[in-house]
Amino acid sequence: MDYAPFPLIDLSGTPRERGRMHGKAAADRLRRGARMYAESLLKSGVDWKELERRAEAMVPGIEKFDPTYVEEMRGIAEGAGEPFAAVVLMNARTEMVAAARRQQATKHFPDGCTAAFALPEATADGVLLHGQNWDWRAECAETGVILRIRNDDGPDILTFTEAGGLARSGLNSAGIGLTANALECDRDYQHGAGVPLPFIRRKVLESAHLAQAVHTIFSTPKLGSNHMAVSQAVAGGSSAEAFGFECAPDETFWVSADRGVYVHANHWIAEPARAKVKDTGLAETPCSIYRDKRVRDQLVPKRGKLTLEDFRAAFFDDWGAPWSVCRPPRLNTRGVQTATTAMILMRPGEGHLEACPMPALNRRFTTYSLTPDRTAQRAAAE
Repeated sequence: MDYAPFPLIDLSGTPRERGRMHGKAAADRLRRGARMYAESLLKSGVDWKELERRAEAMVPGIEKFDPTYVEEMRGIAEGAGEPFAAVVLMNARTEMVAAARRQQATKHFPDGCTAAFALPEATADGVLLHGQNWDWRAECAETGVILRIRNDDGPDILTFTEAGGLARSGLNSAGIGLTANALECDRDYQHGAGVPLPFIRRKVLESAHLAQAVHTIFSTPKLGSNHMAVSQAVAGGSSAEAFGFECAPDETFWVSADRGVYVHANHWIAEPARAKVKDTGLAETPCSIYRDKRVRDQLVPKRGKLTLEDFRAAFFDDWGAPWSVCRPPRLNTRGVQTATTAMILMRPGEGHLEACPMPALNRRFTTYSLTPDRTAQRAAAE
């Protein structure tokens, strides 16, 4: 079965102008996504009027983090002809849904994901490789978009996200690569102060240096847990560093690659993290423990010879289906149909990104590109 490729949307100009371009080009996908999450909130007792109130209550915190993000979201709403609250929802759906379910003492079930990167020492052509499967609601295979953002005051960005969102995973012209996957722990959503995750991811992708990305991750308060794998490749990808960051709301733990290879699913792996936090997510994503292992077992024997095709093959692994690395559509424990909704493969130093919607049912990839800024990459290496 073929799914339509994720549409590429080029954005430029001021934040408001970029937002209007985004909203106009992705109006139908944004509308569908916002309706889906609004219905989820309604089941937790949050009607549209209350959703609007909660969205507005988030604005001061987002403005404090970066006021241009609010401007961009207002532009998206204008371009799509949709309420501003719908765009806030697309950028804070994890936090808003979790808060609503917490009030009802029901569990919030996060998205999944299996991510990996290989440093140049582990690859066939000495170039950093980075990618992931994104496991979430099956409908999102038809609400995802690729944004190519031209920045006047920082690196250009190529990011996969849900329509209306500011960022999810992707790369920038300075060679930064980013993937993100969910974690859960007993500290989640215990307080009301924190920046929704898409804004943190966008800030990471605006970084010219890996150190700036790491600073953003460590210094920004969060409401819930999350894992981010962040890489930076320079000189075309032949010189690189990359790490995984397991983020609890109030503490971040970092993890290094094992001889150039790194894999992360949806459970905590840093030894200090496992000693300090209680993993509350494995009850819903028990397959995480072997998804991590299955991908690692396929990549490690090819260390020194790894290619993007090896990543593709590992991410297509279907052992244990439908609880597999590449997940076909299935109902989760709440009766919601989930799947691997996208596979993302990147060579960040070269501005190369491939994406495939619903890979368990569709094998067609589309390639998206961003011109690398070699001057910025050389500066990052100095």
